[in-house]
Amino acid sequence: MERKTVYMDHAATTPVHPSVLEAMLPYFSRSYGNPSGIYGIGQEARKAADEARATVSSILGCRPSEVIFTSGGTESDNAALKGAAFALKEEGNHIITSTIEHHAVLNTCQYLEKVGFEVTYLSVDQFGMVNIEDLEKAITDKTVLISIMLANNEIGTIEPVSEFAKSAKANAEHSRILFHTDAVQGASVLDLDVDKLGVDMLSLSAHKFHGPKGMGVLYLREGTRFIPQQTGGAQEGNRRAGTENVAGIVGTAAALRLAAENREASSRHCQRLRDRLIEGILTRIEDTYLNGHPTLRLPNNANISFRYVEGEAILLNLDLQGVSASSGSACTAGTEEPSHVLLATGISPEMAHSSLRFSVGPANTDDEIEYVLSVLPGIVERLRAMSPLVAARERNGGNDV
Repeated sequence: MERKTVYMDHAATTPVHPSVLEAMLPYFSRSYGNPSGIYGIGQEARKAADEARATVSSILGCRPSEVIFTSGGTESDNAALKGAAFALKEEGNHIITSTIEHHAVLNTCQYLEKVGFEVTYLSVDQFGMVNIEDLEKAITDKTVLISIMLANNEIGTIEPVSEFAKSAKANAEHSRILFHTDAVQGASVLDLDVDKLGVDMLSLSAHKFHGPKGMGVLYLREGTRFIPQQTGGAQEGNRRAGTENVAGIVGTAAALRLAAENREASSRHCQRLRDRLIEGILTRIEDTYLNGHPTLRLPNNANISFRYVEGEAILLNLDLQGVSASSGSACTAGTEEPSHVLLATGISPEMAHSSLRFSVGPANTDDEIEYVLSVLPGIVERLRAMSPLVAARERNGGNDV
């Protein structure tokens, strides 16, 4: 009997959409030219890249010249923070970010601290929300850059980035503060209009919205001071050297266009499934808790803690039943450290270790949700029966030890 397969880890990666793959294929074969070539096949590739850039810019609400194609969200975050920080170092050396950012931002900020920058890491509340008053208080006359993510990749909390950006710029007394947002998790379900968000830089990763891996986007507002982090040729308007990955660029644009066209329907579908999954878990399994904001969260994200049991153990047992989920960020999978995001919200390391992230997608169905709800309670029950914490609790009359 063929094993059932239920994929609920869309926050980690998504399958390339068939129409996206179809759009990419000619640029692996027939139209393989270098876009810098003046001959026909090169100009054919240049035209495809230019059209893709125009597509992306129309969705972001910006000029095509403000779109830089990169190798992914990590490079986009690195380029934004390092490129802006080094360009503005003579004006100030203070950066503000939050404690729940992706490691692509946090580790970059830690690197910048080693080379002379000061970084303020804003704490969050129990739901993973940054307090706007904390942000305003953190701004000094040396602040040149703020980076707050649009939506958290682990707990799904959506930050009011437009309010943060407006407030930050209003409080910049001595110089213009640049605002960057990591919008990697929001492309399929949130409005990415850069003027509405009020940001100067924005990062995307194509494989999070049914595009190809190894491709990303960095929006860089015109006039933003920026030092390229990858030097060489004059590609990407002298801001990111290297022969363009035309197939990847075409695929990124095609995927982002599909995401924008289907955003409302996809969001409604995912939210309905997500809510059914959350309600089913919380009502069918005792001692379970929802992490992240109860309402201001990505419509496809459900992050749940299961007391008295390791999340990794649940994952392994779910995999045996054909269900793919995650214990947190895909970039930290395999580490023994509890999620820095969950710890920042104030939960204990034990509860952080007991957490799973389910992230649904447009292809998931009600039957798949019901299948997960049919196998998950039994898995948790079996694992808890083997847990020394549960045994100690029973010996203590049902009270935690």
